[in-house]
Amino acid sequence: MPDGRWNHNIHYHRLILAAVPPGARTALDVGTGDGLLARDLRRVVPRVTGIDVDGAVLERARQEDDGVDWIEGDVRTHPFPLDSFDVVASVATLHHLPDLEATFQRLADLTAPGGVLAVVGLARSSTPLDRVADLAGAVEHRVLARRRQVWKHTAPTVWPPPHTYAQVRRAAARVLPAMRWRRLPLWRYAIVWTKPRPVRVESPAEALLRLAKLVPRVVPDA
Repeated sequence: MPDGRWNHNIHYHRLILAAVPPGARTALDVGTGDGLLARDLRRVVPRVTGIDVDGAVLERARQEDDGVDWIEGDVRTHPFPLDSFDVVASVATLHHLPDLEATFQRLADLTAPGGVLAVVGLARSSTPLDRVADLAGAVEHRVLARRRQVWKHTAPTVWPPPHTYAQVRRAAARVLPAMRWRRLPLWRYAIVWTKPRPVRVESPAEALLRLAKLVPRVVPDA
C-alpha cells in the first residue's frame, strides 16, 4: 500500500501483484488514475506503463513517480503493439467502459502469450448471493476502517456501475476461456486469465522426418 494509503481498491492490489507471472518484464496499468497500482507493479516488474484519459490526474501521478511510462489516452484506441505486455492490469476501471466484451477482447489482445490479464472491478448486485456478499463487505469495511484511514482518490467515479456481477462474469467467460473469477467482499470482483501460448503445428515434412527417426535402421549383411 503506497505511503500507507488505503481504500477498497488499494486493498486488492495484492491480488494483482500475486498474479504477476515469473519473469514478467512489462506491465500495463489500464485506467491508472492516481498511479498507485502502477507504482506497486514497478516493485515487481521492470517496465510499467500507466494509461488514463484524465490528463490532470495523470500529471499528479507523474509528479509522484517519474519511473513509470505515463500515457494520456484511451486504451481502446491507443496504438499499443499487440501481445506487448506480460501483465495487463486494471483496478476499478472497466465499469467506466460500456462494452464489456470489446474491452475484455482489447485487453486480451494486448497481453503477451503466457502473460496475465488481471482485473479488479466494480459491478452492481442483482441476486440474493450478491446481497450476502455486500453484507459481508460492510462488516469487513467497518473492521478495516477502524485500523486505517480511508484515502479518497482524485480520479473520476461512476456510480452505480452499469453492469451486474453476473453480466461481467458472462462477458469475461465468453472472451477469456478458462479465466478465474472471484467475488470479493469489498464490493469488488477479480478476474485472472493467462493467455495461452500458440500451439505450433507440425509441417508434413517435419512429421515424416520425425517418423523416419523412429524406424529402426537395418544394416545389410556384408
